[in-house]
Amino acid sequence: MNGTRSGGRPAGANLLAVRSHNTALVLDLLRTAGTEGISRLELAERTGLTPQAVSKITARLREEGLAAEAGRRASTGGKPRTVLRLVPEAGHAVGVHLDRDELRAVLVDLDGTVVGERRVPAGLGAGAEAVPGLVTGVVEELRRGLGGAGALLGAGVALPGPLDHARGVLHRVTGFPEWEGFPLRDALAGRLGVPVVVDKDTNAAALGLSLPGEGGTGGSFAYLHLGTGLGAGLVIGGRVHRGTRTGAGEFGHQVVQLDGPPCECGDRGCLEALCLGAVRRGDTREAARVLGVGAGNLVGLLDIDLVLLGGRTVTAAPDVFTAGVAEVLRARARREGAQGEGAAVRIAPGGGRGVAEGAAQLVLAPLFGRGDG
Repeated sequence: MNGTRSGGRPAGANLLAVRSHNTALVLDLLRTAGTEGISRLELAERTGLTPQAVSKITARLREEGLAAEAGRRASTGGKPRTVLRLVPEAGHAVGVHLDRDELRAVLVDLDGTVVGERRVPAGLGAGAEAVPGLVTGVVEELRRGLGGAGALLGAGVALPGPLDHARGVLHRVTGFPEWEGFPLRDALAGRLGVPVVVDKDTNAAALGLSLPGEGGTGGSFAYLHLGTGLGAGLVIGGRVHRGTRTGAGEFGHQVVQLDGPPCECGDRGCLEALCLGAVRRGDTREAARVLGVGAGNLVGLLDIDLVLLGGRTVTAAPDVFTAGVAEVLRARARREGAQGEGAAVRIAPGGGRGVAEGAAQLVLAPLFGRGDG
């Protein structure tokens, strides 16, 4: 594929313009069908749309270079059916994980497959004057790698909270109060010339984990991220729960020890302060136990049955953290007389780039009717 349609416009350039409920249904089925494809009749049956509506939608998607024929399939009667597939390279998104001390970015196609990656040893600590240029440079470098094949649909940026997801404005990021009120989304959108979505790192990772075919689980679960800080992404009924003010998931700042050690948020005895303090002392088992206490509070509050763990601190000692958290949850379940062994605890798939991949899905998932960006 040469990246252009018959009119010379980049393939996928109008993908954001075709965002509608019915189109999203069709695109999602094309994506999940994979290379084997799916027929128009099957699309009509599974979406509940009329065959005429499906024909119009698929004709437009083919014109835009987003769908293509995948061969023919034998029919139970009449002539063989033409099957269609998604063209993954017709569109791309960049996902940026802006951490406190580093930046990791990935370029993914419509299937969510990573086709480019960059890491820079600078993050929020570089300051508000430098970071927008830093992010822009990395995104533009990845965009140049496309070579004109497929459009860049947008960029998702994930970073520690708290922040206003709806407006893309940062609040008092723990440890970096100077960022308070900074309009990161608008600053980046103006430089990049594409839509930008800003969300917390934990929410982005949770979104990626919630998507079918992305190593996710659907349903309800908690993603706990322990890296340079501690936070949670909550998925309830298959959707990321952000809360009325998009502030849900400040998991690390639940006070578990009154008059405990000071936390960078200004409180004392926060889960994050206790957990990171144990990590700094080299007591990984204690850090896992503390994390388990917080996870137990969350499981008890939401009655979820799955906890996924991620973040660079966890991935450095995955067995210790899964065992430690699971033991606390089992002990709590026994005390409460609950059936079974309590909530399951697993390492989240995706490794070190799980947040960045989830950030890319902040752009892509809504196109397929998944998530809300």
